[in-house]
Amino acid sequence: MRTQTDVIDAEWEVLPPEEKDKRTRLEPLFRWVAIVMDELIALPNSKFKFGLDPLIGLVPGIGDTASAIVSALVLIQAARRGLPKILLARMSLNILINEIVGIIPGLGDVFSFWFKSNVRNYHLLKHYNAAPERTRKGDWIFIFVVLGLLFVIVCAGLLVSFFVLQALVRLFSGN
Repeated sequence: MRTQTDVIDAEWEVLPPEEKDKRTRLEPLFRWVAIVMDELIALPNSKFKFGLDPLIGLVPGIGDTASAIVSALVLIQAARRGLPKILLARMSLNILINEIVGIIPGLGDVFSFWFKSNVRNYHLLKHYNAAPERTRKGDWIFIFVVLGLLFVIVCAGLLVSFFVLQALVRLFSGN
């Protein structure tokens, strides 16, 4: 005869855990962004690959900010799916490093070809999926603080871009 606990145990064995499902749906998004932004184009006869991130970064002022926004949107999805704050912090740091160094003309563009923040974040997620941890309420507070800082830096980049473009317009219009 089956008891109530046997039925409950059987249900848990049949249904996959919700946390694992959230992580498995997140990994293809990170992989896609890593490929498109950092490894879309392979140079012939070499192992060197690059994506849209360093190419977009060549646009003065707004390029690096646009790349950071794409990376931040993926990071927001990771936060919504409950990844731990230490993982999100490391991912945020990769985005911030790419954005801050990317602002430097010339050097930032070369750095973006090498650093590949989205590929780094994808590898962090894969490593986490091998040994996951549970998140807590403090994780969410930390994430909002980190995302707030990222938002401020991106807005500052947009503001600087606006002033640079405005100065270029004045320069070329003769005013």
